[in-house]
Amino acid sequence: MKKILVTGSNGQLGQCLKQQLQNTGDVSCYFATREDLDITNNEGVQAFFGGHNFDYCINTAAYTNVEKAESEQKEAFLINAEAAHNLANVCKKHNVVLLHISTDYVFDGTKKTPYLEEDPTNPVNVYGASKLKGEQYISTSCSKHFIIRTSWLYSQHGNNFLNSMLQFARQKKALTITTQQTGTPTNANDLAQVLVSIIKTGNARYGVYHFSNQGEGTWYDFAKAIFKATGEIDTVSLTKTEHYATFAKRPAYSVMDCMKLKTNLGIGLTDWKVSLKQVINSK
Repeated sequence: MKKILVTGSNGQLGQCLKQQLQNTGDVSCYFATREDLDITNNEGVQAFFGGHNFDYCINTAAYTNVEKAESEQKEAFLINAEAAHNLANVCKKHNVVLLHISTDYVFDGTKKTPYLEEDPTNPVNVYGASKLKGEQYISTSCSKHFIIRTSWLYSQHGNNFLNSMLQFARQKKALTITTQQTGTPTNANDLAQVLVSIIKTGNARYGVYHFSNQGEGTWYDFAKAIFKATGEIDTVSLTKTEHYATFAKRPAYSVMDCMKLKTNLGIGLTDWKVSLKQVINSK
């Protein structure tokens, strides 16, 4: 039986993993909230792992507020980089395979075609820089790792773009959505399936991988697809804007090429609009 630790289990990806792993045979799972395990506390992490015998650690804990990270740089790096370093060191010590979630924001967005895993990284904001530092710590500290970069994550759980749009629609709010950025909305349930598949198959082709749903769009395209899928497109007041002021700079183009993951790990890929409908129909 494979023993799995999931950190950050109260987050949307953690909740998606909980749903899927609870229906997966031959695994024993420990779903740790921050109260259960503060991964920024190295001594606490060492003691926690010493008291268990994990085979896999899925790190979904992260500082994800892109705007606040600009003014809370220390906190962002503590959670996204230093805590990842703590996990990498302890996973190496206890021979645990580390699955870590990173982001498309490690790129600067100047490319015009989907980013490959080997493309140069150059984050344009603190959040991206902190996630990249976490990647670097893991790559140098723990050989048995999967770093999965993903993008524009949403699900039926928690605070995300999908749930915000649905809430605004219920409140009859007029919405102006930016076309300034192009990326790929990604269903966190699909990402959870990828992580579970890696564990179930015992795949050992470690390294950095990209995973998102397929296709691309702007945030306006994402909002429009949400309201089309809910049948509210004719009742919602939705307009687009080319300019939307934000404190943190964002990559203009952050679509990722996921063929390495499909080839090496045998993972199927789904169009983002198809996957979006699946989440909305399940709500």
